[in-house]
Amino acid sequence: MVFGKLYGVETNPRTIPLRVVAKVNNLEIDFVGVDFPVSAEYLKINPVGKIPAFVGSNGFVLTECIAIAIYFIPVLIIPVEILTLKIFVSQNEKTTLLGKTKEDYASILKWMSFANSDVISTLSKWYLPLIGREAYNKKNVDAAIVSTKKILSVFEQHLHHHTFLVTEKLTLADIFAASIVGRGYELVFDPEFRVEFPNMTRWWETVVNQPYFKEAVGEKKVINEAVKYIPPKKEEKKKEAPKAAAPKAEKKPTADEEEEDATPAEPKAKHPLDLLAKPTMILDDWKRKYSNDDTRSAALPWFWEHYKPEEYSLWKVDYKYNDELTQIFMTSNLIGGFFNRLEASRKHIFGSMSVYGESNNSIVSGAFLVRGQDYLPAFDVAPDWESYEFTKLDPTKAEDKEFVEDQWSWDKDYQGKKWADGKVFK
Repeated sequence: MVFGKLYGVETNPRTIPLRVVAKVNNLEIDFVGVDFPVSAEYLKINPVGKIPAFVGSNGFVLTECIAIAIYFIPVLIIPVEILTLKIFVSQNEKTTLLGKTKEDYASILKWMSFANSDVISTLSKWYLPLIGREAYNKKNVDAAIVSTKKILSVFEQHLHHHTFLVTEKLTLADIFAASIVGRGYELVFDPEFRVEFPNMTRWWETVVNQPYFKEAVGEKKVINEAVKYIPPKKEEKKKEAPKAAAPKAEKKPTADEEEEDATPAEPKAKHPLDLLAKPTMILDDWKRKYSNDDTRSAALPWFWEHYKPEEYSLWKVDYKYNDELTQIFMTSNLIGGFFNRLEASRKHIFGSMSVYGESNNSIVSGAFLVRGQDYLPAFDVAPDWESYEFTKLDPTKAEDKEFVEDQWSWDKDYQGKKWADGKVFK
């Protein structure tokens, strides 16, 4: 009997573990591939349009990969009045995917949550730009490599003393986490990386070579060379011979058209910074230099050589409500949202903001180059600009110049906190 339908993408790291768990537990699942943008029908199943999703043969609908993975493991719910403190659920005796104790189960959820948040959000910033799924920026990719290795060192250190993540037998945590990091081994974890992470690599190869894993999603192999970014080719425009323009017959306007033309359309309001005199330092030149060259050795010297303080100003930008920040990836998303709302000022500003610290103990700060001498015309296009504090910098002062360089280089601590993540607005 068919257990239900699993909606997803075959190669998606959050879909793969669900197919494996279904195979382990002999669940008959109809897999339904999802194309993007998702259809109106799929939005009825998952209104936010994310994958994976599950619809049981009994009509039960479930989203979120961790919840689906646990649901796929047969369990016997014991009545509350006879629960013991140590064992709260009895699973299929043929599998130990959920562990044997309450502590095992909590640890499994811990590792799954870690992989589904910190690991995948950091690792994807490394490989997605390389395969053309996100805009490529060398600085961002280099920073993502550093961040990914820092996150994965948690696995490496733990697996130095343990065969698997939770118990001495493979659990759901191993299947789930190995699926998440699998894209790394398929795309960017080259031999040099694997030498640096021998324990994690040994564990990953053990998990993905389990018979049921290979039966569910095929054989997984490591790469000999990491995928490299290939810039898209520019299409050459074909020259066409000019054609003689035929005289157009004058169209007699209808009554409705005459009425519409009688009222001239209002001109589109110009950005306040468009009214400034044309600068001699072209901002796009700087943005290209920053994107393509090493920041410390090439980009920054170029910047200070061409910077015109009479045309641009430099600003320190600090988030006002650091005490409300929680997870690093959520804070990074907050910066990304702020940058999206600055779109109207893109041709007038450049900047970078970073998260420093760790989850539930972090701060957000950055440095911006702004056309003109006032920050407000550039930032008030974003409704949340008042959530940030703006301080004008004087690059003739060594400490201000150093602050700008550190913020744009992402290689220094700030206020005693380690750099955790960052975004560039350019």
